[in-house]
Amino acid sequence: MIEETRDIRTKDGMMETFICHPERNGSSPAVFLLMDAHGVREELKDMARRLGTVGYYVLLPNLYYRAGRDTIYGPSVQEEGSAEHKRMRAVRTKMTIPPVMDDLAGMLAFIEQQKNVKKGPVGCHGYCMSGPYALAAAARYPERIAAAASFYGTWLVSEAEESPHLSLGKVKGELYIACAEYDNLAPLPMVEELRTLFGRTGTSGEIELYPGVNHGFAFPQRWCYDKPAAERHWERLIALYRGA
Repeated sequence: MIEETRDIRTKDGMMETFICHPERNGSSPAVFLLMDAHGVREELKDMARRLGTVGYYVLLPNLYYRAGRDTIYGPSVQEEGSAEHKRMRAVRTKMTIPPVMDDLAGMLAFIEQQKNVKKGPVGCHGYCMSGPYALAAAARYPERIAAAASFYGTWLVSEAEESPHLSLGKVKGELYIACAEYDNLAPLPMVEELRTLFGRTGTSGEIELYPGVNHGFAFPQRWCYDKPAAERHWERLIALYRGA
């Protein structure tokens, strides 16, 4: 496995990005792994590495880069009310979809120049706050993103600009949306509303409810980690990317 950290130029500056890809067998398809609210950390880097081992060039950007390079948080960020959690929330609450779409434009331009990236469509998936970013990206860049996934994405139906539910009809690729049965940030009525919109627009893909699990189930270091559900998430994600 080859790993490096690169600064990717975006409209608003330089975005620090963790990259990993296979050491052998030439170029690999690119996939964008978009972080959850707790930010880039070793746990997410390990998830990027897992995708790298099965043949992908994985980019994990620090989407908080506009707030500075100190937007990497310690383990206590998971403890609501802690100093690290408050520091993260001060940045998180300013996040909106359109600037992240501009960041993805920078990433798409970056991979065009990389010899280890296979030419062609890319994949994009996000967790928690980045679930809507991944889906919105499939609508903003339908000619480039062939597959996108949201895992316990928050507020996929909202009044936010470029909320993914508004542009499902623009998506040309395949979508996969995984929702937890117990999730205050993506309540079941919202899931059903999204399912209705999915059918109405004829969007290609699937919305799957994971029974008996909580928001965050795929993160090994989270209290709510559920191994069977986490492994199902890997199965679905890798099948989505291989199919596209």
